[in-house]
Amino acid sequence: MDASGVRGDKVRIQVFDTTLRDGEQSPGASLDEMEKLEVAKALEALGVDVIEAGFPVASPGELKAVQEICRQVRRPVICALARANPVDIEHAGEALKGASVSRIHIFLATSEIHMRYKLRKTPQEVLEIAREAVALARRHAHQVEFSAEDATRSDWDFLCRVFEAAIRAGATVINIPDTVGYTTPAEYAELFRYVAAHTEGIERVVLSAHCHDDLGLAVANSLAAIEAGARQVEGTINGIGERAGNAALEEIVMALEVREDRYPYGTGVVTEQLYRTSRLVSRLTGIPVQPNKAIVGENAFAHEAGIHQDGILKHRSTYEIMVPERVGQTSTRLVLGKHSGRHALRQRLAELGYELTPELLEATYRRFLEVADRKKHVTDRDLVALVEEQQAATAPERFALEYFHVDDGNTSVATATVRVRIAGVEAPVQEAACGDGPVDALLRAIERATGVRAELESYHLQAVTSGKDAMGEVTVRVRDDGRVHVGRAVSTDVLEASARAYVQALNRMVHAAGERAPADEPASTAAAGARG
Repeated sequence: MDASGVRGDKVRIQVFDTTLRDGEQSPGASLDEMEKLEVAKALEALGVDVIEAGFPVASPGELKAVQEICRQVRRPVICALARANPVDIEHAGEALKGASVSRIHIFLATSEIHMRYKLRKTPQEVLEIAREAVALARRHAHQVEFSAEDATRSDWDFLCRVFEAAIRAGATVINIPDTVGYTTPAEYAELFRYVAAHTEGIERVVLSAHCHDDLGLAVANSLAAIEAGARQVEGTINGIGERAGNAALEEIVMALEVREDRYPYGTGVVTEQLYRTSRLVSRLTGIPVQPNKAIVGENAFAHEAGIHQDGILKHRSTYEIMVPERVGQTSTRLVLGKHSGRHALRQRLAELGYELTPELLEATYRRFLEVADRKKHVTDRDLVALVEEQQAATAPERFALEYFHVDDGNTSVATATVRVRIAGVEAPVQEAACGDGPVDALLRAIERATGVRAELESYHLQAVTSGKDAMGEVTVRVRDDGRVHVGRAVSTDVLEASARAYVQALNRMVHAAGERAPADEPASTAAAGARG
């Protein structure tokens, strides 16, 4: 094996992760600077080769986030996106100055429909723009990747001419993206072979595949491209991204590993980190992973049918083509109850890969005891949910829910009463409200008690485990002044989880409002700006 853990008889495939750029373009998935850094560190531990950290020209905050990633994440290549113009390229170069190895990723449309209606440029003008942009980027970064946007709907001969110009100007990676998820595996493989055979200088660069999932073919297309000569594959964790998303990196990596009889290729990905990275991205973006999602979904290694259970008990390989531990999932259910102590909890969490600070362990233990009083057994997945709930509570606790009570029935109006303690206020505030159902009433009462109004963008409830005593996991997304704030909580009582998640989201919203306040404006005044 080489230093990355790939067997010597396998061809090495570079993994280019664009979760922080293309993935963050998912509607509502915006991450702040510290959240982007947390994901970047997780991707470094995962073993990806390239991290596309952002689009620096988009905003000062985006540029700053890329700079911070360059400073703290040293092993992977750090990449920044730029359109084929000097302003974008110079912003990208500025953001990447501190990277150990930097790459500017330039994209320029080459399909007739994009050139005519979007760029309003002739093919010759596009050819010249590509050459000039790559030449400029080469002066600002160690590496330059050139992407022909909408390549799969472009004229193939023209595509080769553009790639030749980019290579002569100094491009080190040529990306052939299926920007709109239009191609099919056989067609995509044919395109790669055509480009390799008809592009002068192609042997001097790395060919890359970047696929979107509009027809559900992103992973299949990516694998076809690898077979046809791509040596870099691009995608996102959980497949998040524009429209239907991008190719899911965890699926590509595990397909190469499980089907090594068909794919003599390897990556440097530490597969045991896949599940944890998936959960982190889901938690920070507020985008849940569907239960039946391949590799990292909660049901990926679950067996309910009697025939399947019988087969698994007799021999695991009857219905499992990979062991869950290989991707960081666990099939073990640890029986922890209300009589378990901190030591047992800390030990099991360490076995699950979580090393907690004393403060976070204490907060998790208190929540664990609350759940253990309601559940006969607390499973590993319950523990993971409790830890992630505490990790999500990053904002100072301005509001703390002390009590709630809900009255509801099919012949009465739902009414909720809450008592909330507010930081700096001596006595707790108690309020009541009516609503269209118990959750609506509860959230309205919380708004009255806190004095904070927010636009509820989404509310998502799912069970953490199965059974009558399963914990419910609630994720709420609230919007204020164009920014989205995510709250997340778990409980065996879905109303309690709803209330806790909403309070957490309001805490984050008020904290963010305080951070945005001018230096001469008290934070309390900025927080009041979120009140209606």
